[in-house]
Order: sequence, then structure tokens, then C-alpha cells
Amino acid sequence: MDLADLYEEGSEGEGEGEDNADKETVSHPCGKRPCKMQAFRIWDINQKTFYLRNNQLVAGYLQGPNVYLEEKIDVVHIEPHSLFLGIHGGKMCLSCVKTGDETRLQLEAVDITDLSKNKKQDERFTFIRSDSGPTTSFESAACRGWFLCTAMDADQPVSLTNTPNKGIMVTKFYFQEDE
Repeated sequence: MDLADLYEEGSEGEGEGEDNADKETVSHPCGKRPCKMQAFRIWDINQKTFYLRNNQLVAGYLQGPNVYLEEKIDVVHIEPHSLFLGIHGGKMCLSCVKTGDETRLQLEAVDITDLSKNKKQDERFTFIRSDSGPTTSFESAACRGWFLCTAMDADQPVSLTNTPNKGIMVTKFYFQEDE
């Protein structure tokens, strides 16, 4: 029995009797059994939420009439702590791309339900979730040591850092399933 089998075995019966039709999409990244896509709210420890500006994911303080701009993060769990992250109903996915010495976060027009943990080319879309008390951090599986982050200043692009403990970038997030 491999890790995917253990995950599938442990998730049987979840959501039985609930009407989750608006929260899930059938996909097969976990292997044999379909997985569900879940929507989450994400904000950093400085209370900045994610929103899209000029097709770029940024983090800032949304207030008043702008609160509707908040992007929900679409998640498909592929292993207990590994997941794919997307926005816009899972039609745009976060990926970690390394070109030469540069490692960067980008949004790619890929359907989250078409991704598979068994495909090497999809590794760039995989993030490892680590919980520490009430906060969560996300490390790239393709570029180990690189973490999802926000800048200290508002309205700056969401990016990646390989110095999560330096205090220059924020790598701790509140991550809550959307209701």
C-alpha cells in the first residue's frame, strides 16, 4: 500500500450526507478515487488578503466596496500535506518555476482537476502545507526551500522566498475553508 492508497482510505466517507455540489469538482489527481476541490480563504499574519491585479496575484488590505476582490484559493489535496493551489474555480494554478538562477511564482492557465501527482511535469504546481499552531506555510515541492510569501508592504505581488526566517517576507498564513 502506498501513500496515495493510505490517503484515499483515510478520506472515505468524508462529506457523506452533505450537499457540497457547489464546493467540489470531480478530479483524479489522487489516483483511482476522485478528489474534491475545496475553496479556502487565505490571508497573511499582517491581515493582507490575496486579490488579482493585472493578472497578477497580489496581497493587500481590502476594505469597503473592494472586499469582493478577494481571491479564494482552490485546493485539491493529493497527499495528506501536499496540494495543488489555484484561483478562479481552479482554472488558474499557482506554480513554482525555476529559470537559471531565478525561482518565481507564476499563475498558469491550467485546470486544477487536470493535474496529477503522478506526472513529473505537474510537480511545479505542488505545494507542501505545514501547519504551526493557527498558521500555515506553503513550500514548493519542485523547488524545495522556496516558500509562498507576501511582501511587508501592501499591494505587492505574492511570490516565493528561500529565506523564510529573515523577516523580510511574510511566509505565515491563515488558511480557512470557505463556508
